[in-house]
Amino acid sequence: MQTIEGKRFVRIALTGGIAAGKSTVAARMAQDGADVIDYDFLAHILQEPCSPAINPLVEAFGPGILNDQGGVDRRALAKRVFGDGAPQSAVATLNGIMHPQVYELARNREHVLVGDGCSHVIVHDVPLLGEVMETIPFAFDAVACVVAPEEVRVRRLVETRGMSEAQARIRVREQGSDASRLRYATVVIDATQPLEQMFDYVDNLVEEWFDEE
Repeated sequence: MQTIEGKRFVRIALTGGIAAGKSTVAARMAQDGADVIDYDFLAHILQEPCSPAINPLVEAFGPGILNDQGGVDRRALAKRVFGDGAPQSAVATLNGIMHPQVYELARNREHVLVGDGCSHVIVHDVPLLGEVMETIPFAFDAVACVVAPEEVRVRRLVETRGMSEAQARIRVREQGSDASRLRYATVVIDATQPLEQMFDYVDNLVEEWFDEE
């Protein structure tokens, strides 16, 4: 149980590797009445023109990362961070710029949600939670990890995103192992089970979390 200015709410972390089914679970939790804070969406906001992250990103990676509108060209940035010749410190530099600002947006969103006086379950949808759990400035009442075997995830990426199998395997492995996520998990959601069965499980979880509040 968490509190902001004396108002109580339940804070949940949701994580899972690419194509594991996390977005499907997050959408279901939202349907069940939970408030979902999508960290990927927050990161995209911070890469739009006039964002406070723009100047630090340009200072770190050069003006070539910008598009014609003054926002971040994500492909150009990815080349500077992950491409051939990128310094080993590039990922840490990017994270050092982006993570604190993403966390600040998430904290602001929580304050707005809790401020309306309603009962809340707030889900932080954090794809790479295993990599940031030691530094993220939030305490969670539960950590839910959505899992699916690598072969299933690779097949989904090939079928739904038009990737080659080799590209899909690279994307899956770039996002860390399930072991890095599962070590923090208090709840595991198997995304290979029939959809209705998985939804029933998620519905029950959210109901339990609301009961805690």
